[in-house]
Amino acid sequence: MSRSKIDMFLNCPRCFYLDRRLGVAQPPGYPFTLNSAVDALLKKEFDIHRAKNQAHPLMTSYGVDAVPYSHADLEAWRDSLRRGIQYQDPKTNFLVTGGVDDVWVNPKGELIIVDYKATAKAGEVNLDAEWQIGYKRQMEIYQWLFRNNGFKVSSTGYFVYVNAQTDREAFDAKLEFDVKIIPYKGNDSWVEGTLLAARRCLDGELPESAPSCDFCAYRASARLHEEAVQQKPARKAAKTSKKISATKVRPALF
Repeated sequence: MSRSKIDMFLNCPRCFYLDRRLGVAQPPGYPFTLNSAVDALLKKEFDIHRAKNQAHPLMTSYGVDAVPYSHADLEAWRDSLRRGIQYQDPKTNFLVTGGVDDVWVNPKGELIIVDYKATAKAGEVNLDAEWQIGYKRQMEIYQWLFRNNGFKVSSTGYFVYVNAQTDREAFDAKLEFDVKIIPYKGNDSWVEGTLLAARRCLDGELPESAPSCDFCAYRASARLHEEAVQQKPARKAAKTSKKISATKVRPALF
């Protein structure tokens, strides 16, 4: 059970049921290759300071009293394809997984969960949009995973948010970014209850769609139009048959 599947359950139980119980996955999205490039470069940059056990200048400028955390399992935690950091939840038997971007550690020995985000928008980046609830849940699931792996975790995590500058006079074969660190105080108290609700969902009947689910709205609309198209030939055949039966049969001439 990846953190993205937990988010899917919260967004639409029906889509979650179709995916996890019936094996009908949502269509995959396009790969965000530029975002992936930014992610890879940020990891390399923070790893330079990790090797020296010193704070990145960006951390210092934002007053973050911490250094990048060194651990033998860091690369495994980062690798979502290998399921990242994991925890087998005993109440639901879900293997909960998540691939974290980075981990820092403060002087108290508390781990700080860090997530990289990239965008290109006018104005300052923030976490105020309604759709960014997914970012916050992501952070809280990672905090929950590390706590359940026996680590002491700070409630405050950080988003390293990079914003591509689009007001330059020319491209000149390069993108320039503003980089901002945004603190977020997480609360993972919802995670266990959500896992229990997800287990009940999978053990039950097909649930109703979420009212705001675009995937379910598309499927419902497509189904209605398909049924209408399929019924047209049947109605046409019935009408033709009715006309033939109503036609008077002329007597044969010999």
